[in-house]
Amino acid sequence: MLKHRQMHTGEKPYPCDICGSSFTQKLHMLEHIKTHTGEKPYTCNVCSSSFTTKQNLVYHVRKHTGEKPYSCEICGSSFARKQALVEHMRTHTGEKPYSCEVCGSSFATKQNLLKHMRTHTGEKPHACKICGSAFRHKHHMLEHVRTHTGEKPYSCEICSSSFTQKQAMLKHMRTHTGEKPYSCEICGASFPQKNNMVLHLRTHTGEKQYSCIICGSSLTSKQNLVNHMRTHTGEKPYSCKVCDSSFAQKQALLNHMRAHTKEKPFSCEICGSSYALKQAMLQHLRKHTGDKPYSCEVCGSSFATKQNMFKHMRTHTGEKPYSCEICGSSFTENHHMSDHIVMERCKRANVKANEIKQ
Repeated sequence: MLKHRQMHTGEKPYPCDICGSSFTQKLHMLEHIKTHTGEKPYTCNVCSSSFTTKQNLVYHVRKHTGEKPYSCEICGSSFARKQALVEHMRTHTGEKPYSCEVCGSSFATKQNLLKHMRTHTGEKPHACKICGSAFRHKHHMLEHVRTHTGEKPYSCEICSSSFTQKQAMLKHMRTHTGEKPYSCEICGASFPQKNNMVLHLRTHTGEKQYSCIICGSSLTSKQNLVNHMRTHTGEKPYSCKVCDSSFAQKQALLNHMRAHTKEKPFSCEICGSSYALKQAMLQHLRKHTGDKPYSCEVCGSSFATKQNMFKHMRTHTGEKPYSCEICGSSFTENHHMSDHIVMERCKRANVKANEIKQ
């Protein structure tokens, strides 16, 4: 009862002679001193790990035995430690007893509060032993170390692709499941990743926060700016190992590789036709749906593809971008020019044949 009363009074009569920390019970103070002396008198019989307290040894042994004696009465989840059960219960009650003194944010566990405080203090206690980079959270440091070791512990069960981070593997799985958990609140479009949805939102807001220092063009994402800059520099960093063709964008290289592999991963859900490019499949779908999303600003005519709309516009502008290399005649469409060249060569061949006969 006297020990219990100290919870109300806040009395901590047992101080540590080394660091001054105080404790309500003498046993707790003696266990704390071992953190200074390094003494670990309790050893695991299975793996020989050592611990400063008997209780920590008991918790550790449960990792080997799988024992989880503390059960949640609400959902049935089991835990090896009583404190883990107490923290779990807060997911049901919504209780968040630990508050940040700086911004007032609340947390269900003391550990999460301590992690949050680092956003204010800038503390990065977890350092990489290889390059010295520091991180706020231990799991971020462990993920970083894999960039040095090349370890990829998370594997896709479908295609065996491996990843350094669990989150990256979960994102990858959506390419197989087709799951798109992030939805646009404006038009309802769904996306497999949050950053894709954020970029899509800018098509509605018109936000273009990345500007080209050469021509002043504005882009919606940093990657789009990087890709755009290559139109000025001519850089093509992605090369095909089969035919040595080079591309400014990685996606363009992947699309090109299908010309070699004959892979056609995009299929029409209606008739089963397959295509190497997603855009080609979407254009094909419009044959079934009748969708014509591209409209002429002059006469209002609608078209299934952007290319057909551009061709139509030439009937208004009179533009004839395709020229015959033989006689210089101009045409609005490439295939008209090609037909003309064939006819022109036939005519010249007949004239030459008549001249030879004469």
